[in-house]
Amino acid sequence: MKKKFLILPLILAPCFLPLKVSAQRLTIEKTTVECGRTGYEQPITATFDLRNKGRKKLVIESVKPDCGCTAVEYPREVGSGAKFQIKMTYDARQLGHFHKMAAIKSNGSKDIVYLTMKGIVIPEMVDYTGEYPIAMGDLLLDMNELFFDDVNKGDEPVQEIHIFNNGTIPMQPRMLHLPPYLSATVTPETLAPSRGATIAVTLHSDKLRDYGLTQTSVYMGKQLGEKVSPDNEVPVSAILLPDLKSFATTNKDLAPRLGISATEVDFTDFGGKSKKTADIVFTNNGQTTLTFSSMQMSSGGMKVTLGKRDLEPGQSTTLKITGFASDLAKIRKRPRILLITNDPDHAKVVINIKVSN
Repeated sequence: MKKKFLILPLILAPCFLPLKVSAQRLTIEKTTVECGRTGYEQPITATFDLRNKGRKKLVIESVKPDCGCTAVEYPREVGSGAKFQIKMTYDARQLGHFHKMAAIKSNGSKDIVYLTMKGIVIPEMVDYTGEYPIAMGDLLLDMNELFFDDVNKGDEPVQEIHIFNNGTIPMQPRMLHLPPYLSATVTPETLAPSRGATIAVTLHSDKLRDYGLTQTSVYMGKQLGEKVSPDNEVPVSAILLPDLKSFATTNKDLAPRLGISATEVDFTDFGGKSKKTADIVFTNNGQTTLTFSSMQMSSGGMKVTLGKRDLEPGQSTTLKITGFASDLAKIRKRPRILLITNDPDHAKVVINIKVSN
């Protein structure tokens, strides 16, 4: 009798299935950096901001530039979620425009990722920082704050900002967010690389609402459609004086006369304390009532109180100024206190506040 064998299908259990590995994610803020201009044999560096968005450690195998004229700096390993930088430095030994690339090979991307730096090498690099000490990117300025002091109603004073294109492409600079009482003209309207221009800002005092201090911020734009930010802010201050024609020359002896104990307060040293107080005494040395019609501060960081707003002849009052150390350390604008009076010789009184830079 023959034996019968039952043949059963062999079923293999999937005991060793490969685990799913989360893919690395290498992200780059900008793959191309415009470096602007540099002088012959004056190396220039482009810095690229990157991030490892993967769940595992990023390993950079290599960053290879396309020629020996460019050196690179980069970390070999980057932790999960960490930000890092790669730097490319071109030796600038050839005049003219340059376009340099570097290839990144890592476990953060299946494909090779390329970084690019662009710019121009000129025969001689001129340092304009003395003439234009303020930089807004490639746009250099000689000032970034405007003051219109001692303005009478009907005046139209003009302040000029001189600018310089330190980049490699033309600009169309303009002032943005102008209020109705300001206008601006740029000459020339298109600013070529390595060229300067003038922005004339005019104050139309008839459109100011109140006497005393008016403050606002306008913004410098390099091109049409540029967004505003604190980086391109230009604060503007205007002081409109009251009309004191009622005190004619023949009546000047009858006018109020302001006496003041000090015009400057020193808040540079708080002695380790959080606040400091100073007093300034005002006296009416004239023949008629002295009136303080307005009192304003050009910045925060202070508390100001005035004992009396109307002083009869011979009377005095105290201006109490309290400065707060932490707040004054943060301000950008020049701190001042402005008072408007009916003394024809002191229609505007400015108390300057000295603070640590």
